[in-house]
Amino acid sequence: MDDGRRTGMKPARIVTLLVAAVAVVLVAIVLFGGSSNPTYVMTFETAGQLVKDNDVQVGGRRVGKVADIELTANNQANVTIEVQEPYAPLHEGTTAIMRATSLSGVANRYIALTPGPQNAPVISEGETIPVDQTTTIVDIDQLFNTLDPETTKGLAEVIQGFGTWYRGRGVDARNGLPYLSPSLNATIGLLEKLNSDQPALEQMVQSTSSVVGTLAAKGPTLTNLVTNANISLGAIADENESLAEALQYLPQTLRRGSTTFVNLRTTLNSVDQLVAASKPATKNLAPFLADLEPLLTQADPTLTDLALTVSKPGADNDFTSLMQDAPALNSAATKSFPASITAINDSVPTLSYARPYAPELVGLLRDFGQSTSNYDANGHYARATPAFGAFNYNGTSLDYLGVNRDAWEQNGPTIVPRCPGAATQAPPDGSAPWQAPLYPSTTALIGCNPAIVPPGAW
Repeated sequence: MDDGRRTGMKPARIVTLLVAAVAVVLVAIVLFGGSSNPTYVMTFETAGQLVKDNDVQVGGRRVGKVADIELTANNQANVTIEVQEPYAPLHEGTTAIMRATSLSGVANRYIALTPGPQNAPVISEGETIPVDQTTTIVDIDQLFNTLDPETTKGLAEVIQGFGTWYRGRGVDARNGLPYLSPSLNATIGLLEKLNSDQPALEQMVQSTSSVVGTLAAKGPTLTNLVTNANISLGAIADENESLAEALQYLPQTLRRGSTTFVNLRTTLNSVDQLVAASKPATKNLAPFLADLEPLLTQADPTLTDLALTVSKPGADNDFTSLMQDAPALNSAATKSFPASITAINDSVPTLSYARPYAPELVGLLRDFGQSTSNYDANGHYARATPAFGAFNYNGTSLDYLGVNRDAWEQNGPTIVPRCPGAATQAPPDGSAPWQAPLYPSTTALIGCNPAIVPPGAW
């Protein structure tokens, strides 16, 4: 009896042991057993320092985790993820980007999903999302590796310069820390807004990448720009005293400018009236300018020649040189022109009287050689008749003509001047002899006898 009691077990204790065993099994299933969440395989170019249990997020919220990471035959990474409901199942068009929560850490990566549209076909569990729909994170080391040695050296110098700048400013930094918290809160809000709209953020990053790429392609130009800006700023710094003086005059200048602008209102009102009055006169201005354009085009050679006439390279060959010599010419002309004007005025009556006899003078020059054209056995001969310019022979003595002396008079028994054109026989049309006006500005005729003509007829 006693032995049976020693080896027996109470029913309550047996139930307790069974419950404990079941609890252990349930915990083991939860901790080590499989998950009921759908799994998908995403192919990335690199694992990007992902580790198991990294977050899978949608819009900044954890919706799953990284379950496994494997290396593919072509050295890419197959990342198996689990996605919880209601974000599972995924639909075609889903994309994934590997991101970092911050720069201060190593295993702080996560995968950001952009689910496809709900009306798209469902992606089967375990199906692989190809690499063209995933984007691997770019580590800062990869960025630095793209820089050439000269740029890397410059960046190092910039960082060292920041270190020199902040050295010994601990007190100022401590005084500024109380203001850092509001700034960080505002930054967190900004980042949350940016993270909530990942497509817009991605587009901004892509646009920024394009801008940076364009700037990188224009590296020499940017270098020259920075160099020229440095020279310009240096020149401005050298003129700091002049700038300070200019800034002292700036308030006074602005006050005067304000007064000028106030007074300009009245002027603008007058200008408005002028414009209103000019509108009727300017309505035909456009056709006029259209017609003027061909004239200006054709006038270009003329204006070019005129410009050369006014000013041409060289000495004493243009109008400018002539005007430079004009004072000396004016000085000489002041003395000579009055006498020339007097001589011309005095010669007008004589020239006016002689002008109608121009045909006789031309005939003399033309036919003078014919006076000796006759010839006989002794050769050529000429008939000559004595004539006296200042005297007239009356048969017994020579009488001085006195005031009747005239180079154009007929010598003989009567003293009568010939008319113009009387050197030859009168033509049938009566055009000669011609009783010409004594002066061009008068109606008085030359006192000549039109009947005095050589004998014979046409």
